[in-house]
Amino acid sequence: MTQRQVDVLVVGGGIVGAACAQALAAAGRQVLVLDDQRRSATAAGMGHLVFMDDNPAEMALCAHSLAAWRSWAPALPTQAAYHRCGTLWVAADQAEQDEAERKQRRLQDQGVASHWLDARALAHTEPLLRPGLTGALQVPDDAIVYAPVAARWLLQGAPGHARITLHQASVKSLEPHGVELVGGERIRAQAVVVAAGWSAAALCPTLPLRAKKGQLLITDRYPGALHHQLVELGYVTSAHHAQGPSVAFNAQPRPTGQLLIGSSRNYDDTDPAVDAAMLRAMLERACTYLPGLRHCNAIRTWTGVRCATPDGVPIIDAHPQLPGVWLAVGHEGLGVTTAPATGTLMAALVHGTSAPLDAAPYRVTRFTAAEHHAPAH
Repeated sequence: MTQRQVDVLVVGGGIVGAACAQALAAAGRQVLVLDDQRRSATAAGMGHLVFMDDNPAEMALCAHSLAAWRSWAPALPTQAAYHRCGTLWVAADQAEQDEAERKQRRLQDQGVASHWLDARALAHTEPLLRPGLTGALQVPDDAIVYAPVAARWLLQGAPGHARITLHQASVKSLEPHGVELVGGERIRAQAVVVAAGWSAAALCPTLPLRAKKGQLLITDRYPGALHHQLVELGYVTSAHHAQGPSVAFNAQPRPTGQLLIGSSRNYDDTDPAVDAAMLRAMLERACTYLPGLRHCNAIRTWTGVRCATPDGVPIIDAHPQLPGVWLAVGHEGLGVTTAPATGTLMAALVHGTSAPLDAAPYRVTRFTAAEHHAPAH
């Protein structure tokens, strides 16, 4: 059985793993990235770069990350399709308009620009939306990116990339300061960073991780049909508080002129097959906002699996049982947005240096503490 020694080992070459590798390499470490080439959430997802404000921990990751994405944008390859299209959070009624006002105040507190568009302005801005909507909160600095190309750039083109080696391999198990690969080879490292999306659940069975499968659909090219990413204001409730299968309206204009449609969640479902009933429900929801979508050609559907924690906040911390192993897991559907801050924080943790954001909200121990303080039933 062979064994080799490396400086830092990153398990997972998706966007979070790539950002961790880039941050560690930029800090002077030699990094080996192991990726099994399975279809990841990075490849399957919508690639939105959106400021989410569900809680302070999420806002801190978004604020740092979106600033990083804007600084990277001029250097990204054209194929990364970075586009600052902005987001419109669409309000269907007065209750959702009230929520938009609360959201605007939260964004303002974080220094994030946003503007309320009334019904008339919304109809002028996005004429394909159905009549009768109350308005929308516009967040102009949100963007989209083709995440697989961005991840490859982080590994092969960003500052420090010369210190990164990418190797195709499947990890069988984690060990203190190392891993065992499928096939028996062992690799030892000063630090091992696990950033493997849903695959981390098998490698770290004691962590409170849960699968959330999503369906996606992309249309033929309809240049100029949409100008902004469109999200219903009920998205947050659907995404984070629903206990069963759920759908919400999310439509995105791709630079190709295609329309990318989400969003859905099937809990604990890791089957890669498209769920026809969920896809139908998702499209019916989308058509209530974009009636003309019924006349568009769909050219492909697919699925992806998000890796989620119970509170919707990722774990960015040392492994609680394995010395020398670090965790960057549980980003759910916000991994592309928050990858830069995750990488920055991980590099600081591994080096034992200060980071530009507080590490406490992302510690794995918050779950064991919650269990200890839970009321008896």
